[in-house]
Formats: sequence, C-alpha cells, structure tokens
Amino acid sequence: MQSFSHELQNFSRARLKKQSTRITTATGKVLVETRSADDGYITVVAEESAACGFVQDMCLDLQVGVITPFLLLSSQDAASDIETLKKFKVTHVLNVAYGAMNSFPEQFIYKNVSMLDLSETKLTSYLPQCFEFIDEARKQDGVVLLHCNAGVSRSASIAIAYLMANEKIPFDDALNRVKSARPSVQPNAGFLVQLKEYQP
Repeated sequence: MQSFSHELQNFSRARLKKQSTRITTATGKVLVETRSADDGYITVVAEESAACGFVQDMCLDLQVGVITPFLLLSSQDAASDIETLKKFKVTHVLNVAYGAMNSFPEQFIYKNVSMLDLSETKLTSYLPQCFEFIDEARKQDGVVLLHCNAGVSRSASIAIAYLMANEKIPFDDALNRVKSARPSVQPNAGFLVQLKEYQP
C-alpha cells in the first residue's frame, strides 16, 4: 500500500496539465508564469505589451445624462460622436477635460476650461466662467453638452454646482439629480467637500 503523498504525486503527474498564469505588473508589463506538471518547475516569460499599468476599457461611453433641457452631461466619447451630438440637438460644448480635443469646432460653439481631476483642485474658481457659458447658451435657446474625460468627476461637479446655484437647491438634491441622469457620476473627495461647502 502506497502512502497518500506518493499517490498524490502519481496522480498529479498522470492527470494534471501544464498551467499558465498571466500577470500584469503595476507598470503594465505582462508576464506569463508556466508550471510544468512533471517537475513543478516554473518558467516566467515576459510578453511585449502596450498596457499602461491599468485595464483599458475599449468600449465607447455614449451615455448622455439630461440634467436640464439645456444642459447635458457626458464623457469625451459622446462629445466626439457626431450622431450623439445631433441626436441631443447640441449647439454648445463645454469641455472641462484635460487634453481632450474639440472634435467639431466648425459645427458647435466650444469653451475649454482645462481642469485636473485632483482633490486639491480649486473647483469653485472655475465655476463663474462655466456658468457664464451655460447661461449664454441658454439665452440663445442652445443646448450645452458638458464633458470631461470620463464624465464622472469634473463635469459632474460643475453640473451639481450649476444646479445648486441656478435652482437654489441643496447639495444632496443636486447630487441625486445628476446621479439619476448619469449613474456613473462620482466626484472626487476634494470636490465633494467643496460642493458641500459651496454657497452660491
């Protein structure tokens, strides 16, 4: 009669196949670790990769949140999609992203307000010029598409502050309204603090 460990070794050698595990490091380098079933020896091979240290989302985000009839909220993907812009009758685009180009400068009125999505960014210092652009478009019966890169933090924070100032509603109500229009909204921690303290 064989020992349990001896039986287990024989079973492993006879039945288990070579296994590989793909590992992506924090820098984006991809390694493939392969364990042989016969001797348990591990081989690590580096693969060429264009990864950036994070998982890239290759799906377009064309979801547009209707904040008011004249103010829409989206990511840069929707702002770069002419069919989406036409569908929502956009006339003006407020781009608060950093490094996102204006896709159709001949067809829409643009305003660029480059902001960094950092907790220490002074959000309230950007509000007057953003509000002025939105209000001017509204006077012209225009529709403003407000976007940053992902449509989650910067542009959402501008939309929340605009509702607080324009409709005189408290922060929680403004946040809930913007979230119901675009569920992915999540201002960074610093913006949340500033919005809670904001007195329009």
